[in-house]
Amino acid sequence: MKVRRNTPDLLIVEDRPWLFALMITGFTLLFCGIGLVLMMDGEWTGLVFFCAGGGLGLGAFWAFVRRVQVVFHRPEGWIEIRRANIFRKLRSRYDLSGVHRAFLESTQGDNGTLYRVALLIESGGVQGTKPLTLAYSNVGDHRGVAAAINAWLGVSETG
Repeated sequence: MKVRRNTPDLLIVEDRPWLFALMITGFTLLFCGIGLVLMMDGEWTGLVFFCAGGGLGLGAFWAFVRRVQVVFHRPEGWIEIRRANIFRKLRSRYDLSGVHRAFLESTQGDNGTLYRVALLIESGGVQGTKPLTLAYSNVGDHRGVAAAINAWLGVSETG
Protein backbone atom coordinates (compact mmCIF):
# COMPACT_ATOMS: atom_id res chain seq x y z
CA MET A 1 0.00 0.00 0.00
CA LYS A 2 1.05 3.56 -0.66
CA VAL A 3 -0.20 6.98 0.34
CA ARG A 4 -1.33 8.67 -2.91
CA ARG A 5 -2.63 11.96 -1.52
CA ASN A 6 -2.37 13.47 1.95
CA THR A 7 -3.99 16.85 2.57
CA PRO A 8 -5.86 18.12 5.65
CA ASP A 9 -9.21 17.34 3.99
CA LEU A 10 -8.36 14.24 1.93
CA LEU A 11 -6.26 11.13 2.45
CA ILE A 12 -6.03 8.47 -0.26
CA VAL A 13 -4.15 5.20 0.23
CA GLU A 14 -3.97 2.66 -2.54
CA ASP A 15 -2.73 -0.80 -3.41
CA ARG A 16 -2.23 -1.58 -7.10
CA PRO A 17 -0.48 -4.94 -7.67
CA TRP A 18 1.11 -4.14 -11.06
CA LEU A 19 4.05 -6.53 -10.76
CA PHE A 20 1.84 -9.48 -9.81
CA ALA A 21 -0.55 -8.65 -12.68
CA LEU A 22 2.35 -8.58 -15.15
CA MET A 23 3.66 -11.91 -13.88
CA ILE A 24 0.26 -13.61 -14.29
CA THR A 25 -0.17 -12.03 -17.73
CA GLY A 26 3.26 -13.33 -18.78
CA PHE A 27 2.36 -16.84 -17.57
CA THR A 28 -0.91 -16.74 -19.51
CA LEU A 29 0.69 -15.47 -22.72
CA LEU A 30 3.48 -18.06 -22.50
CA PHE A 31 1.10 -21.00 -22.22
CA CYS A 32 -1.28 -19.64 -24.86
CA GLY A 33 1.67 -19.03 -27.19
CA ILE A 34 2.95 -22.56 -26.70
CA GLY A 35 -0.53 -23.85 -27.40
CA LEU A 36 -0.84 -21.82 -30.61
CA VAL A 37 2.55 -23.01 -31.89
CA LEU A 38 1.63 -26.63 -31.17
CA MET A 39 -1.75 -26.24 -32.88
CA MET A 40 -0.09 -24.68 -35.94
CA ASP A 41 2.18 -27.75 -36.08
CA GLY A 42 -0.89 -29.98 -36.11
CA GLU A 43 -0.65 -31.18 -32.51
CA TRP A 44 -4.03 -31.39 -30.79
CA THR A 45 -2.30 -31.12 -27.38
CA GLY A 46 -1.75 -27.46 -28.21
CA LEU A 47 -5.45 -26.91 -27.59
CA VAL A 48 -4.97 -28.23 -24.04
CA PHE A 49 -2.08 -25.81 -23.47
CA PHE A 50 -4.06 -22.92 -24.92
CA CYS A 51 -7.27 -23.57 -22.98
CA ALA A 52 -5.70 -24.67 -19.70
CA GLY A 53 -3.07 -21.91 -19.69
CA GLY A 54 -5.56 -19.24 -20.68
CA GLY A 55 -8.19 -20.46 -18.24
CA LEU A 56 -5.79 -20.79 -15.32
CA GLY A 57 -4.25 -17.42 -16.09
CA LEU A 58 -7.62 -15.68 -16.27
CA GLY A 59 -8.74 -17.41 -13.08
CA ALA A 60 -5.56 -16.40 -11.25
CA PHE A 61 -5.89 -12.82 -12.50
CA TRP A 62 -9.48 -12.69 -11.23
CA ALA A 63 -8.64 -14.25 -7.87
CA PHE A 64 -5.39 -12.50 -6.99
CA VAL A 65 -5.16 -9.14 -8.78
CA ARG A 66 -7.28 -6.71 -6.81
CA ARG A 67 -6.96 -2.94 -6.69
CA VAL A 68 -7.81 -1.33 -3.37
CA GLN A 69 -8.28 2.40 -2.81
CA VAL A 70 -9.24 3.89 0.56
CA VAL A 71 -10.47 7.49 0.60
CA PHE A 72 -10.79 9.48 3.83
CA HIS A 73 -12.89 12.61 3.19
CA ARG A 74 -13.01 15.03 6.13
CA PRO A 75 -15.43 17.72 4.73
CA GLU A 76 -18.26 15.20 4.28
CA GLY A 77 -17.19 12.95 7.16
CA TRP A 78 -16.83 9.59 5.43
CA ILE A 79 -14.32 6.91 4.52
CA GLU A 80 -14.81 4.77 1.44
CA ILE A 81 -13.05 1.48 0.68
CA ARG A 82 -13.07 0.75 -3.06
CA ARG A 83 -12.09 -2.72 -4.30
CA ALA A 84 -11.90 -3.76 -7.93
CA ASN A 85 -10.95 -6.85 -9.89
CA ILE A 86 -11.40 -7.55 -13.60
CA PHE A 87 -15.10 -8.32 -13.27
CA ARG A 88 -16.54 -5.99 -10.62
CA LYS A 89 -16.10 -3.01 -8.34
CA LEU A 90 -17.24 -2.85 -4.73
CA ARG A 91 -17.57 0.20 -2.47
CA SER A 92 -18.04 0.28 1.29
CA ARG A 93 -18.66 3.61 2.99
CA TYR A 94 -18.32 4.27 6.71
CA ASP A 95 -18.79 7.26 8.95
CA LEU A 96 -15.42 8.91 9.59
CA SER A 97 -16.32 9.44 13.25
CA GLY A 98 -16.54 5.64 13.64
CA VAL A 99 -12.94 5.07 12.54
CA HIS A 100 -10.77 4.95 15.66
CA ARG A 101 -7.31 4.08 14.32
CA ALA A 102 -5.24 2.07 11.86
CA PHE A 103 -2.99 -0.80 12.90
CA LEU A 104 -0.97 -3.63 11.39
CA GLU A 105 -2.13 -7.23 11.36
CA SER A 106 0.60 -9.80 10.83
CA THR A 107 1.04 -13.47 10.10
CA GLN A 108 4.01 -15.75 9.59
CA GLY A 109 4.75 -16.81 6.03
CA ASP A 110 7.45 -18.95 4.45
CA ASN A 111 9.59 -15.85 3.82
CA GLY A 112 9.07 -14.18 7.20
CA THR A 113 6.39 -11.95 8.61
CA LEU A 114 3.64 -10.68 6.31
CA TYR A 115 1.52 -7.60 7.06
CA ARG A 116 -1.68 -5.83 6.13
CA VAL A 117 -3.20 -2.56 7.32
CA ALA A 118 -6.54 -2.72 9.14
CA LEU A 119 -8.87 -0.15 10.66
CA LEU A 120 -10.59 -0.29 14.02
CA ILE A 121 -14.15 0.78 13.20
CA GLU A 122 -17.21 1.18 15.41
CA SER A 123 -20.44 1.09 13.45
CA GLY A 124 -23.89 0.78 14.97
CA GLY A 125 -22.49 0.02 18.43
CA VAL A 126 -20.49 -2.96 17.16
CA GLN A 127 -16.72 -2.60 17.24
CA GLY A 128 -14.54 -4.56 14.84
CA THR A 129 -11.62 -4.55 12.46
CA LYS A 130 -11.74 -3.91 8.74
CA PRO A 131 -8.65 -5.00 6.80
CA LEU A 132 -7.86 -2.71 3.88
CA THR A 133 -6.38 -5.50 1.76
CA LEU A 134 -7.61 -9.08 1.80
CA ALA A 135 -4.13 -10.61 1.54
CA TYR A 136 -1.07 -10.22 3.73
CA SER A 137 2.17 -9.21 2.00
CA ASN A 138 5.72 -8.07 2.58
CA VAL A 139 5.61 -5.60 -0.33
CA GLY A 140 4.90 -1.93 0.32
CA ASP A 141 5.11 0.44 3.25
CA HIS A 142 2.48 -0.97 5.60
CA ARG A 143 3.89 0.75 8.70
CA GLY A 144 4.10 4.08 6.88
CA VAL A 145 0.50 3.80 5.63
CA ALA A 146 -0.81 2.98 9.12
CA ALA A 147 1.20 5.88 10.56
CA ALA A 148 -0.12 8.27 7.88
CA ILE A 149 -3.73 7.22 8.54
CA ASN A 150 -3.30 7.64 12.29
CA ALA A 151 -1.63 11.04 11.85
CA TRP A 152 -4.43 12.16 9.53
CA LEU A 153 -7.04 10.96 12.04
CA GLY A 154 -5.13 12.68 14.84
CA VAL A 155 -4.60 9.60 16.98
CA SER A 156 -1.44 8.12 18.46
CA GLU A 157 0.12 4.94 17.04
CA THR A 158 -1.06 2.83 19.96
CA GLY A 159 -4.60 4.16 19.89
